[in-house]
This record gives sequence, C-alpha cells and structure tokens, in this order.
Amino acid sequence: MPRWVVATGTTGRTTSWSRRDVVAFGTASAIHEVLAPRAAAAPASTSSAAPPAPEWRNRHSGMSYRSLGRTGFMVSEMVVGGNLITPGNSEHVPMALDAGLNYLDTAPAYGKGASEGGYAQVIKARKREQFFLNTKISLWDKNRNALYKKIFDSLSASEKKKLEGQIEDEIERRHVMDPEYFGPYFGAGQAQDLREATLANLMAKRYGSRIDRKIQYKKVIIDSLEQSLARLGTDHVDLMMCPHGASTPYEVSNHQEIFEAYELLRKQGKVRFLGVSAHTDPAGILEAAGKAKVYAVAMVAYNIMNASFVDKALATAKDQGLGVIAMKVARPVFPGSGKMRPPPSERLERLHQAVPGPLKVPQKAYVWALRNPNLTAVISEMGSAEIVKDNLPLVTR
Repeated sequence: MPRWVVATGTTGRTTSWSRRDVVAFGTASAIHEVLAPRAAAAPASTSSAAPPAPEWRNRHSGMSYRSLGRTGFMVSEMVVGGNLITPGNSEHVPMALDAGLNYLDTAPAYGKGASEGGYAQVIKARKREQFFLNTKISLWDKNRNALYKKIFDSLSASEKKKLEGQIEDEIERRHVMDPEYFGPYFGAGQAQDLREATLANLMAKRYGSRIDRKIQYKKVIIDSLEQSLARLGTDHVDLMMCPHGASTPYEVSNHQEIFEAYELLRKQGKVRFLGVSAHTDPAGILEAAGKAKVYAVAMVAYNIMNASFVDKALATAKDQGLGVIAMKVARPVFPGSGKMRPPPSERLERLHQAVPGPLKVPQKAYVWALRNPNLTAVISEMGSAEIVKDNLPLVTR
C-alpha cells in the first residue's frame, strides 16, 4: 500500500499516512470502480498541431496528471482553489502538495488579498518551482463596467430606457440565462454582473471614446499583477487570468489592451501564459478564447447540469490547444455551507445514476467531470485538511 508524506504545517514538518487513512467514505476498490470509466475515455486529440513539450512539477507516482493545453503544464487532475485560503488558513495546502497536487489558484478578490497572503506562507515554506501558480485580474471587468455605468447615469431618461431594453434583448438573444446553463452560482450577483457587462458592451461603440483605455484597461492589469506578486512574495506567476469572471464573449474578443498588457508582463518574466475565467456562458467564453489565439487556458463552470450546453465547446477547445479547468463542478448538487438553496432532488438523482456507489455527493460530481477527456482538471475549494483527505483519493492511482 502506497504511503504519502504529508506536511502538518508550513513549517515543513511531515508525517506519513496511507491511502486507507484518507478514504473515509469507501474502499479503494470502490473508488477504482467509479473512476474506471474516466481512465478508459481519453482518446487522442484530433488536432494537427504538435503537442507542447510536457513540463512537470511535483511529480508523484500516485497522482494522475493531464496536460494543460498548449502550456504543456502537466497538472494534477484536481487543483487547489484559493477562495478559502488566508494567512490563518493555509496549513493544509502543503498536505495537498505532498500528495502530488501541483497547481494553486488565487485572485486578489479572494478575501481582498487574503488568499494571496495565505499562499505567500506556502511559497516561503516550499520551493516555488514545486507548483504552478495562477492569479487573476479581479478589478478589470468591475472597473470597465463602472466606467460605463457612470456614463450611463449621465444620459437622458429616454436613452437609458432604450439601452435597458437592448440589454434584455441581447441576453435573450444569447439564451445564456437558461436555468440549466446559467446556474446561478452566487445568487442574484451573477445576473447583475451579466447585465452590467452587457450594458458596457452595448455602450462601447458609441461612448468608448470617453474611456482612456491605455490607463483604465491596460494599466489596471499591470498594476493588479504587480500588487498580486507583492502579496504572494514571488516574482512571477505561471498563469494570469483576465478577465476574472467574464460574463460575455465580447470581453474576451474586443480588448486588445488585455493582450498588450499580457505581452509586456510576459517579456518582463512576470507572467508565462494568459487565461480567462467564467461562470456565465462558458461555451461562449471558450469559443471566444479559442478564436482569440492568445489565451492558453480557460477556467469555466462545468457540471452535470450544464454539460449539454458546454460539451461541444470543450471538444473544440481541446483541439485548439486551449487547456480547460472545470470549476463549479459540485455547486449545482452540493451548495455547501453557503446561502444557496438545496439542489432539486431530480438533479441529485441524475448524479447518483451517473456515478453510483458510496461516494459523497461532491466527490461524485468531481468523478463525473473527470470522465471527460477534454478537461485538464477540476478545481476544488479545499479549505481544510478534511476536504483534502476527502478529495485526494479521487485523483490518485
């Protein structure tokens, strides 16, 4: 039986525990049974492009890895989400690293910088080259939307009414608020973000000249990344995601300033690859990111609820060399400790039929997603050692 060496804290002190110790919800044979379809469902991509050279970090024989698109990063099939990480809650991250996970995700918006501060402790205790590190430009879309909202507030009542009607027409045209596709994943805020982004998109052609794009779009990105590096205590990240939480494909396709800022930061050695994240319209975001040919990675909402809307775009992304990490995988069936309503019983039944057996509901959701060979990994908000112990067996051999 393999044993993992697991850190008890960021001090580097370790202890040893076996797979049996962490499989509290079932036997190893039961896990193998539900994971088997995943391993058998990974045909080669039909893309004619030469695959990138693989780049390994923190490679463990017991962990399963997949290539993250054109980056070539060999990423553990589950990665650590940073929303619950803080300077006072990062002790369990080395536990995940010692089991073979090798990708840490964060953003300035998580805890108003507390997540990056928490990871800074991990970086101090561990070698930076042990893992891939991603942060995001959380302010970019909020800043853009606020600029156009300020202009909107100065318009006449008739012009406002016209634009408000166009917002609803555009959202209806795109069919993005279908309950099975949309979520929502964070209550009314997601719909508000969509409407604010759509308003900004509509106003851009007529009022875009009022925005100092070099300052308000490009400099915002550069300043945000510099601040993130300072909080993290490192000189570079492997991935920078911008927009963070794109609501529309327009945001991905029509802002050359994003690409200019990325290229500058890349040449300075502060960023290696560009990515985008999205809860809303994940299929549309994937399509736009692929067409842009600059994005290397996308982190999008993907789960048993919205799969029929997203699967085709996932397959195309794989062929284009766009690495995809699935987020909100468990949210539709397991709202957790938040204020989201319990999931409908028919949704849970769909999951139990797809993944029978004794696993917990969130674990079944991750198992289901990992059966898709067009995904690189799933992201889990592993905010405690208990969750690490629950989820690690799903991605170990």
